[in-house]
Amino acid sequence: MKILFVTDIHGIEWKHNEIFEIASSLKVDAVINGGDILPFKGNLLNQDKFITGFLNEYFSRFESTQTYYLGLLGNDDLGIFDDLFQKTCDKYSYVVNIAQKRFQIKGSKYEFIGMNWVTDLPFGLKDRARKDAKDFKLPKQIGRQYLSSPNGFKKIEDWPSYVDTLPTIEDELKTLIKPSEINNSIYIFHNPPANIDLDITHDGRKVGSKAEYTFLKENQPKLSLHGHIHESPDVSGRWCSQIGKTICIQPGQSHQHQNFLNCVLIDLETMNIERKIVKKTNNI
Repeated sequence: MKILFVTDIHGIEWKHNEIFEIASSLKVDAVINGGDILPFKGNLLNQDKFITGFLNEYFSRFESTQTYYLGLLGNDDLGIFDDLFQKTCDKYSYVVNIAQKRFQIKGSKYEFIGMNWVTDLPFGLKDRARKDAKDFKLPKQIGRQYLSSPNGFKKIEDWPSYVDTLPTIEDELKTLIKPSEINNSIYIFHNPPANIDLDITHDGRKVGSKAEYTFLKENQPKLSLHGHIHESPDVSGRWCSQIGKTICIQPGQSHQHQNFLNCVLIDLETMNIERKIVKKTNNI
C-alpha cells in the first residue's frame, strides 16, 4: 500500500493540483494531508469560500479516481469552519476528515489516527493552541491573542488564564481514540514531536511537543506524520527521524513566494520512503 504525504499547503492551488497529479501518476492508495489546508493570505474569514469552492471540486477528483484523501485542518485554518470542512468531506466516500478520528482504509490492515492541536506559539490565532502539559511555559506573545468566531475575531483578554482552562496536548493524547493494532497504526499529528530535530524554527528554537514524543516512545506505532514548521528540514537537515521503532516524517514545505512543493511517498509494506521536491511548472 502506497501513500503520499503532504502538509502545510495553505490554500495554494497549484500545490493542491500537483499533489493530485502525483498521486494519479504514481497510483497511490491514499493522499494524507497533515494540516493547514486553507488559504493564509488575505482575509482568513473567507476560508469558507475555499472549502465550498476549490476543495469541493478538488475532492470530487479523488472520488472519481477512487483514491482516498485523509486530511485535517491545522492551526492556521479557522476553527469556525470545522463543521463546514466536515460537511464537505462527508459528501465523498473517499474523503475523510481525520482530526481526532481513526480510519481504516477498506481492504488494508492500516489504521490512520489524526490530531491537530499544536503547542502554543507566539502568534495571535489560538483556535488550536494548547499547553503541551500543565508545566508548559508559554512563549512570549506577539500582538493580541484571539479566537475565530462567526462574527469575526474575538479577543482573548487573558490568554494564560484562558489556556489553563483547556485540555493540554498531554490530556488530548490520553483521550485520543486508540488503534486496534498499534504495529499497523499511522498517526498524523500536525505538530511535530520534540527531541528528534523535526521541530526547529528558522531562528533555532525547538518547538516540538514533549507530550507527543513521550506518547510515540511509549506506544510505538508504525509511523507518525508531522508538519507545522515549514523550515525545519532545511534548518536541521532532517526530514525523517525515529523514536524507537516508530518512523517519524516531517517533509517541510515551501512558503508562498517559493515555487516548489515538498511531499513524501511511502510504501507501507516495504517502508521505502522517498522525499520529493517538485518545482512549479508554467502550466500549473
